[in-house]
Amino acid sequence: MPSFEHRGAHIYYEEFGQGFPILTFAPAGLASVIDVWSQPSAPINPTTEFATNYRVIAMDQRNAGGKSRAPIAATDNWDTYTADHIALLDHLRIDRCHLYGQCIGGSFIMNMIKAQPERVSSAVLAQPIGRVAPALPPKTARFNAWAESLTDHPEATPQVLDTFYRSLYEAGFVYCTDRSFAASVKTPCLVLAGNDEAHPYPIAEDLSKLIPNCEFIAEWKSGAALTAATARVKEFLAKHTPAR
Repeated sequence: MPSFEHRGAHIYYEEFGQGFPILTFAPAGLASVIDVWSQPSAPINPTTEFATNYRVIAMDQRNAGGKSRAPIAATDNWDTYTADHIALLDHLRIDRCHLYGQCIGGSFIMNMIKAQPERVSSAVLAQPIGRVAPALPPKTARFNAWAESLTDHPEATPQVLDTFYRSLYEAGFVYCTDRSFAASVKTPCLVLAGNDEAHPYPIAEDLSKLIPNCEFIAEWKSGAALTAATARVKEFLAKHTPAR
């Protein structure tokens, strides 16, 4: 079983294919696990689409219902997840890679770029999460469902989970970074738009306009649009893959 221990966390991952590495972050919010890549909610499955030419790495996020587990603390935030992602790259001895993330993966990507931009050759953000409204809404049904799944985490008290929720989502925009940071990003990025409350189109559009070296795909989830978008993502990754 490919896994490792990191600061009290047990992190599980899988690898597909060979070549320049792509670290991927599956959709489904805090329930982001490898299996979601094979579900209809992920129109582009990087573990199958890109494995012919790349070393694709997928992981179960901590406490997401998969095989990664860690204690839950009130101090947990986006940096907690990013520390896991960096530790995985260190464990695999990967100095530089592409990032591909959908949904919450967009915020994981932005926070990774903020923490270690030198390790990211390019990034694809598919329907990134974010908030247009200024105020933090009540906990979402998805967050509450995740919290209710933590039956073996006695440390995850209502007070701890309330603080954790605010740490993740109170800031708005893409939650982990603000617009001024997005405008400073030097990493080549490709943004695929979202179209619902959790993945607002205006947030994806704002990211594409703020990030200096960024491409944008408005339609991509089905039919001819999906075929064209998949081809364009592959072209984007190839363009930014370092020569061997």
